[in-house]
Amino acid sequence: MSQLDRNKAILKKYIPERAVEPIAQWIVELDFKLKIKKERSSKYGDYRPPVSGLNHQISINRDMNPYAFLITLVHEIAHLTNWNKHKHKVKPHGQEWKLEFRLLLRPFMNSEIFPEDVMHALSSYMQNPAASSCSDIHLLRTLKKHDIRRNDNKPDIFFLEQLDPGALFKTQKNRCFIKGEKRRTRFLCRELNTRKEYLFNPLTEVYKVKSVN
Repeated sequence: MSQLDRNKAILKKYIPERAVEPIAQWIVELDFKLKIKKERSSKYGDYRPPVSGLNHQISINRDMNPYAFLITLVHEIAHLTNWNKHKHKVKPHGQEWKLEFRLLLRPFMNSEIFPEDVMHALSSYMQNPAASSCSDIHLLRTLKKHDIRRNDNKPDIFFLEQLDPGALFKTQKNRCFIKGEKRRTRFLCRELNTRKEYLFNPLTEVYKVKSVN
């Protein structure tokens, strides 16, 4: 099996079928190593430039739906092509990267790859793409609708924005918090054990709890 065919076999598990061929070609042409990672709460994807003779490296969380996975992957590939052109001379998410991201995503902006609601939200986001798609709450909320819900048999899982102020909740890492007030786009929540405060995305998936033992 050729490297191209191996790329296709892997990608078919994670992105829409119509996007498999061009992405597989990019992996070969741009010569980067794609790593599929387990869920990371701090980021969806990551790009690392070549050092000490190693290839470019891109890592993507495996727990995303196909549309979110594709958008994140193209986001990171845009870092690679931007690095090839400018190295460290420009800002990571400056105008040069935004241009690369728009150019790379454009071939995928059609109804054979994205559903209508994702296309609409993505078109709005592309007017001024940010460091992460999760920073655009409308796009993230739209993408979340297409998740294979992990809470089908666990009704105690909610998006943080669904909980009332003062509600107790636990994160996926079993840390317990009290939901606080919204500060601009995020909720300020206090961890019970440490009493430290953290800002949470409204669409963070959390476990609602009635009390803490």
